[in-house]
Amino acid sequence: ALVTGGSGFIGSHVVDKLRARGIEVRIFDMVMPTFRSDVEFYHGSLLDLEAVRLALSGIDVVYHLAAVADVKDVYNDPYYAESINVRGTVNVLEAVRRANGAVSRLIYGSTTWVYSEVTGPVVDEDTPLKAPTHLYTATKIASEYYCQSYMRMYGLPVTILRYGIPYGPRARDGAVVPIFVKRALKGEPLTVAGDGSQFRKFVYVEDLAEGNVLALKPIAVNKVYNLDGDETVTIRQIAEAIQELLGNVRIEFIPSRPGDFSGKEVSSELAKGELGWEPKVRFEEGLRRYIAWYREQLAKADAEWAELDDALKPDVDVDQQV
Repeated sequence: ALVTGGSGFIGSHVVDKLRARGIEVRIFDMVMPTFRSDVEFYHGSLLDLEAVRLALSGIDVVYHLAAVADVKDVYNDPYYAESINVRGTVNVLEAVRRANGAVSRLIYGSTTWVYSEVTGPVVDEDTPLKAPTHLYTATKIASEYYCQSYMRMYGLPVTILRYGIPYGPRARDGAVVPIFVKRALKGEPLTVAGDGSQFRKFVYVEDLAEGNVLALKPIAVNKVYNLDGDETVTIRQIAEAIQELLGNVRIEFIPSRPGDFSGKEVSSELAKGELGWEPKVRFEEGLRRYIAWYREQLAKADAEWAELDDALKPDVDVDQQV
């Protein structure tokens, strides 16, 4: 399997799950993977079609997960975000097409943000999508449509997975749980956009990665699946849960972000029925695991700095030598 973005948060956990099943993995990324050494690594950009084509040599299935995923990064640099998220996807699709059937499947990592503008109490894979407010959502919807166009025009087997909001070890710093945990451990206030009533059905990243592997089943060809959590958690509840676990940290409220996804009731029943997938890790347990992992990373960093500091100390005190 080739995993674009395999050095990243979700991608690295997908790699773990694939390797656990004995599947050989090649990562295509701009960042070298540091979490394991038993995978191949191709350094390259999604904007380089020939580099993507070379990375497909000997590959059976492609997981296209690389993207500019932080909505703030998309907001601040829309041109670059569009190039990676949309033109990068076209390059992957075109590289697979030119492989002339050697690649049996392309699995595309989308998002439940595609439902941002949809009205109704519950949404599922058959819910018609509407024009998005946020450019991030627009790039993911466009990429989904490109995947479906290549599927229909060229017979390219595609599976689209719409991820809920992931959390857990290796999470990017810009996500809400890492931001809150980092601030809480520093004794800083937790800032909540709006009144904090925006909700998410957070999904633990290892559960999400398992859904990616289950999507290899033949039944998933040319299908779209939601992979969302089953617990409704508001942003305010997240702040309060971290406050309870780590201490009495102050919570502050700030204005809402432009185009922020307020949350939808997203049904994952299709994935449960056809793939046998459902989230297993409850939010409180996943939060505890993340905090434990984060503290472990801090301890490792402190130990490395202490070791470096010892290595830089002279063997003989300078004053004594003089």
